[in-house]
Amino acid sequence: MSLDTSANVRPLQTTDRQQWQQLWSQYLAFYKQNLPQATTDLAWSRLMEGRELWGFAGLDAAGHMVGFTHYHFHLSTWSPVGYCYLEDLFVDPRARGRHIGRSLIEAVYKAADERGVTRVYWHTENTNARAQVLYNQVGQLSPFLQFRRPPR
Repeated sequence: MSLDTSANVRPLQTTDRQQWQQLWSQYLAFYKQNLPQATTDLAWSRLMEGRELWGFAGLDAAGHMVGFTHYHFHLSTWSPVGYCYLEDLFVDPRARGRHIGRSLIEAVYKAADERGVTRVYWHTENTNARAQVLYNQVGQLSPFLQFRRPPR
């Protein structure tokens, strides 16, 4: 695969399924997650509907998908126009350092601006130091911690 420093970003398309699936599998492996295929199929279906969940593909110079991001909008009690949650972001390790992740985040920023929301936010594991280098360049670290309901 030929990698270049230019990154093209476009909305995910139905023809991206195979490449997306390969990257999605790497992404889940990175976070040590094993989702049922039905959950992955549902996520893809929602992305293709483009009503509640959206996504972008990051392409290398040869047009191969080397990254993706998924995002959605939600209401907020603190904002009359809501927020945008950038839920997933992944770039193939062989393509990192080529501004693809930055371009994907900027595409979400643009979509959020078009929607008029007041905040774009995302999470990462505190051990994901490589991603945090980029995130510190394109965002501000929040002082909030995330708490979850314990597994039942």
